[in-house]
Amino acid sequence: MSLAPLLDASPVIQIHALCATLALILGAVQLFRRKGDPAHRANGYIWVSLMAVVAVSSFFIWTIRTFWLFSPIHLISVFVLVMLWLGVRRARRGDIDRHRKTMKVTYLLGLIVTGLLTLVPGRIMYRAAFGPDGATTSGLLAFAAVAAVIALAVWGIVRWRTTPQGAAFVESH
Repeated sequence: MSLAPLLDASPVIQIHALCATLALILGAVQLFRRKGDPAHRANGYIWVSLMAVVAVSSFFIWTIRTFWLFSPIHLISVFVLVMLWLGVRRARRGDIDRHRKTMKVTYLLGLIVTGLLTLVPGRIMYRAAFGPDGATTSGLLAFAAVAAVIALAVWGIVRWRTTPQGAAFVESH
């Protein structure tokens, strides 16, 4: 692992990666702590701001060009911006169940799925995580292993939260 590929990238990519990393961590904290208190609201506004920076900054990253300067990943950025607006709007209106679902989907699609896409061999985050050996068999296996571990962790957390013990833990924190 080396941060050199990220440090050599443009400032937009550096800001994008930093905000995405912070949003990934803060979002995980938000998912597992007590909801509705002032700290949850403050963290939520910070998370929404970080996600907005991540989504907007993506429009200035053109390493994959499918349609002029943009790629299908940019459609996810539009989706994230709309979902952030909806999530905040739903919370302000008191529709907490829909707010919770909106923010969970935004976290999953906007950070987990797109985060995995940044680890595709040859991309900057792949080189930072696994080294410069882009498309070698060992690099592809490392990518597959990381993707599998993340997928299993997400699946395990979702399953655990639906158990009485997991639901009780989340409600008590």
